Amino acid sequence: MRLPLILMTVVFALSIANDIYLYRVIAKRCKSPLWKRIYLWGSIAMIVFLVVVACLPRRSCGDDMLTAIMWSLFGYVSVYLSKMLCVVIDLVSLLPQLFHRRRWQLLSTTGVVLSVLLFAAMWWGALVNRFSIDVKEVEMEIPGLPEAFDGYRLLQFSDLHVGTYGTDTTFVSKLVQSINAQKADVVVFTGDVVNRHTTELLPFVEILSQVTATDGVYSILGNHDYGDYSLWKNDGEKRENMELLYRLQHDMGWRLLRNEYVMLRRGTDSLALVGVENCGDPPFAVYGSLTDSYPDLNDNVTKILLSHNPAHWVNEVKGADDKNIALTLSGHTHAMQIEFMGLSPAAWRYATWGGRYDDEQGRKILYVNIGIGTVGIPMRLGATPEVTVITLKRGK
Repeated sequence: MRLPLILMTVVFALSIANDIYLYRVIAKRCKSPLWKRIYLWGSIAMIVFLVVVACLPRRSCGDDMLTAIMWSLFGYVSVYLSKMLCVVIDLVSLLPQLFHRRRWQLLSTTGVVLSVLLFAAMWWGALVNRFSIDVKEVEMEIPGLPEAFDGYRLLQFSDLHVGTYGTDTTFVSKLVQSINAQKADVVVFTGDVVNRHTTELLPFVEILSQVTATDGVYSILGNHDYGDYSLWKNDGEKRENMELLYRLQHDMGWRLLRNEYVMLRRGTDSLALVGVENCGDPPFAVYGSLTDSYPDLNDNVTKILLSHNPAHWVNEVKGADDKNIALTLSGHTHAMQIEFMGLSPAAWRYATWGGRYDDEQGRKILYVNIGIGTVGIPMRLGATPEVTVITLKRGK
């Protein structure tokens, strides 16, 4: 049995159990039978809605249909997570009945209030916070950094997933203005510009071509950029999709680094910017090769690596004595689009899910940008879209 089917069965079972419990609570605690009927038919409609949406094709459907499915599932999840919170708290309120006492009515009421707040918070994350931009200023001391690069400003952004915005360019225009306002020396984009198809990028080419920096704009590919999340008629169609992506990034004035490097220069000093295609951990396909990207990874040149998945740093860079890579910049995790007071469920999946990480010797740094766009659900609850301005400092 396939995992999605198992997951859908579990979700369906939990939804039914949830609704049965709340229906019985309403029938018992509400005097008017109207509320009972409203809840019953509303719940039936939601379950039918879930079944219909779950049966719609996702890999073979168009981008507009995928967006509709995404919003539909988000609406369903926002309702049922809120209901589930209410049920859990109400069950706790019944504990005194084990000792033949009255339930904690105040706790039940609190559960209802918290459920409403959760529902509101999720939609705030979808309609408001998803379009906020958090510009983070970070200083990083790099041992051996060439003197001319002391104070060099590097701007990183990641995971645009422009297909989520359809053809609405309003937010991306705002993002470009924010990026250009930082007046960075160089701008880097660390992958996942689209969700499934390169054609998603077409409405945004003109706007993204306005991103500017003194030393240019450089990019790499992320796991979503290869077209692996769509069904293609043949390999040729998939290759055409990739060729279009290469061409559009060129038209935007972005230099796409595909297992290669460029030298950034300040007078006689230089800094290597190395970009690999996607490397990481299962189930994501590996397209990149670090050893092919630079002639001698252990030389004395200060190197900054662009690698979409932070697992690549953990697996291949962090503990490697023969790879002298001072700084790695990644994206990919989105902080699972949920973050509160520095905590995120992404930590269950990635040890390096957001922000700065150092190796044990303090010689190699990883910075994980939690991205701009969304995938899966169109919400950022916390985990505000991030633009990172990294000021390099010459370390001892």
